[in-house]
Amino acid sequence: MDGSKILIAASAAFAALCATGITVAASASNSGNGYRTGTAYDNRMDDRLALRMLDAHNRERQRLGLPKLKWNRALEREAQQWGRELARRGRLEHADRRTRNSTGENLWMGSQGQWDVLVGLEMMIDEKRHYRHGNFPEISSTGKWADVAHYTQIVWRDTKEVGCSVVNDRGWDVLVCRYWPAGNVWGQKAY
Repeated sequence: MDGSKILIAASAAFAALCATGITVAASASNSGNGYRTGTAYDNRMDDRLALRMLDAHNRERQRLGLPKLKWNRALEREAQQWGRELARRGRLEHADRRTRNSTGENLWMGSQGQWDVLVGLEMMIDEKRHYRHGNFPEISSTGKWADVAHYTQIVWRDTKEVGCSVVNDRGWDVLVCRYWPAGNVWGQKAY
């Protein structure tokens, strides 16, 4: 074999070895916690993902006999801007109420590409297991209103519109949902 054929054969062998290593690493990372990991998810926001998020919100609202939410692109853009900032910071924190125009806000963060971000939304909806119907903040069987605040924002009767965005950056998938008008109003019931 001449030198170029050896170089081509070595390159092909190296590429095959790398592909095998990536597959093994991906298949070995299933966490066994009930949520599927180890699969790379494309969480970029598009119309299909927006529809899936809206449907997830509205399924829970319909279960309770509440009006459906409408998708709001302006809220989606605001959510995307804040999501970029959170990915840059590498931690979750709510935007100041004034900078988010008094809208409600739900947040979730996971390792980039490891989770379908709808898992984050499902986790918020799953907070209903601790929900106790009462006036805010007396709404949680745990005694801590924050344990159900994502859920109550999703099902807040007076909320009419939602816009969410997913930012994939700096090793994070960040889900930000904005709600208008905001829920979790002190002294009021969610529905």
